[in-house]
Amino acid sequence: MSDPVTDPVHTDPSRTDGERLAALVAALTTEERIGLLHQYQAPVPRLGLAGFRTGTEALHGLAWLGTATVFPQALGLAATWDPELVRRVGEAVADEVLAARDRGAGRNVWAPVVNPLRDPRWGRNEEGWSEDPWLTGLLATAYARGLAGDGPRLRTAPTLKHFLGYNNETDRCTTSSGLPPRVLHEYELPAHLPALRAGAAVAVMPSYNLVNGRPAHLSPLIGDVLRAAAPDDLLVVSDAMAPGNLFGLQGFHPDGPTAYAHAVRAGLDSFTQDDDRPEATLDHLREALRRGLLTDADLERAVRHVLSVRLRLGEFDPGPAPEGSLDTPAHRALAREAATRSLVLLRNEGGVLPLRDVRRVAVLGPLADTVLTDWYSGTPPYTVTAREGLAERVEVVHHDGADRIRLTSLVTAVAEPRSGEPLRLDGGEGDVFALLDWGGGAFTLRSERTGLHLDEGPDGTLACTAPGPGGWEVRQTLRLEAANPAGGPEGPYHLVQVHTGRRVGVRADGVLALVEEPDGCPFWIDRVSSGALEAARAAAAADVAVVVVGDHPMVNGRETEDRADLELPAAQRHLVRMVRSANPASVLVISSGCPFAVTWAAENVPAVLWSAHGGQEYGRALADVLFGDAEPSGRLTQTWYRSADDLPGLLDYDVIGSGATYLYFEGDPLYPFGHGLGYAEPVYGEPEAVVDGGRVTVRVPVANPGDRPLEEVVQVYTRQLASRVRVPVRALRGFARLRLGPGEEAVAEIGFDAADLARWDTVRERFTVEDAPREVLVGRSAADIRGTAPLDVPGEPPAVRRGTWSAAGYEEQRGTALCPLTPERGDAVRFTEPGARLLFRDTDLTGASGIRVLANADRDTELRVHLDGPDTGPAAVLRVPAGTGPHDFAEAVAVLAPGTAGVRDLYLVCEVPGAAVATVTLD
Repeated sequence: MSDPVTDPVHTDPSRTDGERLAALVAALTTEERIGLLHQYQAPVPRLGLAGFRTGTEALHGLAWLGTATVFPQALGLAATWDPELVRRVGEAVADEVLAARDRGAGRNVWAPVVNPLRDPRWGRNEEGWSEDPWLTGLLATAYARGLAGDGPRLRTAPTLKHFLGYNNETDRCTTSSGLPPRVLHEYELPAHLPALRAGAAVAVMPSYNLVNGRPAHLSPLIGDVLRAAAPDDLLVVSDAMAPGNLFGLQGFHPDGPTAYAHAVRAGLDSFTQDDDRPEATLDHLREALRRGLLTDADLERAVRHVLSVRLRLGEFDPGPAPEGSLDTPAHRALAREAATRSLVLLRNEGGVLPLRDVRRVAVLGPLADTVLTDWYSGTPPYTVTAREGLAERVEVVHHDGADRIRLTSLVTAVAEPRSGEPLRLDGGEGDVFALLDWGGGAFTLRSERTGLHLDEGPDGTLACTAPGPGGWEVRQTLRLEAANPAGGPEGPYHLVQVHTGRRVGVRADGVLALVEEPDGCPFWIDRVSSGALEAARAAAAADVAVVVVGDHPMVNGRETEDRADLELPAAQRHLVRMVRSANPASVLVISSGCPFAVTWAAENVPAVLWSAHGGQEYGRALADVLFGDAEPSGRLTQTWYRSADDLPGLLDYDVIGSGATYLYFEGDPLYPFGHGLGYAEPVYGEPEAVVDGGRVTVRVPVANPGDRPLEEVVQVYTRQLASRVRVPVRALRGFARLRLGPGEEAVAEIGFDAADLARWDTVRERFTVEDAPREVLVGRSAADIRGTAPLDVPGEPPAVRRGTWSAAGYEEQRGTALCPLTPERGDAVRFTEPGARLLFRDTDLTGASGIRVLANADRDTELRVHLDGPDTGPAAVLRVPAGTGPHDFAEAVAVLAPGTAGVRDLYLVCEVPGAAVATVTLD
């Protein structure tokens, strides 16, 4: 060990940050550098470096470290369409992180999540901001700026999650997200880059999945794009346990040293592996260095990124660290404001809302008297449920809408002897449980006596001890599996634990326990009372019925679990129908981290509201909006579809080719992107669009003719009316919030750069504004357009293909998948189905007599070239010899048939799956 350094340069504030950082990195030994590359960074006492840990979860509040203010989920914050409010929430969360350092909170925070919400079935949907990449980037930048602060030093160091192409939990560590160049540059990267370019986020976390066949943790885009976008050194941290996948589940490399060396060379700086046990990781890095797979320069570069963030946090500056505060009155008020402004009024027919002259309200449903938290929530200091918030204003009656049941096995009933003891069979009548349906076939049983849920004990016995389903491994949910196909609705059923698939059995002493043997014990369900009927009776006796339904953030859609469909749980659908039939003055409130296909309610329930899970002040926020003390001001940042049938496959990331998201979807959504009603109806005038240099300014007058205040989100979209490729049906360019009193009028002004109209040109391999007609669309949502105006901006003519181009730059494909050209960089296209093909439009064959491809195949294969259609006679046949492996690409050459001159559409067709092509060249 080297001697202690006295007065080290890195602690001298008179030096520049660059000088301080360079001196610190240079002073480290090789072993000290290696010790800094794990999540739990080793201290270096001789240089005065303390230990440091990356990764404090702060998605919508400080998580996992005890009591902290719980704000609405990120999707709910996004629904405010208010970057300034989002920034203030980020500031409050940073305060609480700083105040919780004595609990173990570190200042590198893992938030925000910037994956655009391509598919609403994604289990982590509530973590994101929007399906629109521009809006995602805007709001995530605001949150990150709040977390980081505006001072010369960072208050916390925000980390963007998760790079790249990550919207599925199903097999998330082994599936590959196919991102063609246009999808990458027009959809994915615009969500990730703004917070980096603004300097608001200073770190990035790659995702678990592969992208175009290469693990995201090894993506060359980390160095080529992310670091080029960041104004300062960028820290790249791995996701938890993801490095081990590189040579484990993914099998991309043969061993740890090879995989970890590649990761460092690709840009990974910090390994989140094996929790606080860094030994194996550091051994892999030492071995990689010994083998020559890593160099001292590689280590120095990674360590610089690690220490740069600590320097910018002020860790090496003299003086005290910044202070924070937890659970202050200001934070509580902000939680209420955020929850109130996140509520979205989806439907309001018949004047039910706002509530007036109401004395008695029935507050019904499984979410009516609970505030649910998700995996990334903190522990709220208190909660206000919907029932409690309304009860502060009027008389309330309540029922959760769940059936009460008894379980019997033949003639013996299930009982709960004493609180916390295992359930058992006895000869009595048996105890009553509430049966709660959370969708996806998952149920929970809640003791009527104690209000606690059935849970698995350490010995596999079952007792009602849990406050509800939760934890990384959710062990409180059951599936009802018919034990006799001829049985009725009461059973018999096997009770099957969802997490393990084990059945509930009965031990010899009568205790209920999970068993390994396949038979288990069948149970009959004796319904004591119908929850929907009891709720309907309460609704009938009230002036208004408010039924609160939605998802449980820990069940049927969460990290590690995608949803299979968009439906509300069956019991909740039945409950909504029963309440509506009992009281026409019904309000449906949906509290969820995802959209639902509530098609029946959208036509039959007079008023429908949605919010994400709204945090500790949810109930008061809901009451503020229901009674009209606050205007409904939230807007959807995600399309609500009528059915999962409107969606492409969960693993189809080509939003352009599949027609996904509001940008490309041409169907009729249930509720469109940007939708949200108020209690006042605006009147829009004629918009105008003015182009001045490279700036477009859209102005539109908006009036409030009503007798209530109006809060309107004026949205501006553009549409390109002609192109040789598929372009968005509409694309959001900006918005403005207007607050108008009764009778007031104002002009909304929204500006954007003409360069924002560019699309990624796969021929030129850069962004290009096409020479094409366009128009501006102004309105209340992507579907509710109140006016249009022509938009004339200069552009470039379409390019034609000549020479050599990347096969991944196709216009259309069928039966292909993107794959790596080499392990390190480059993309190719593999033909995966018989008759698979690629289409390259506007290919200039003038003067060309031959064609070459750089290709790979696992057997001798033919690729056919067709012109102007896939079924025309082949213009050439390329013979690709079998290679020695997936990265063994070689040239195949063919002569073009006579008469192939001119600008033509070129198809490349392969009848035998397995071949791949990287480039195409005309000679």
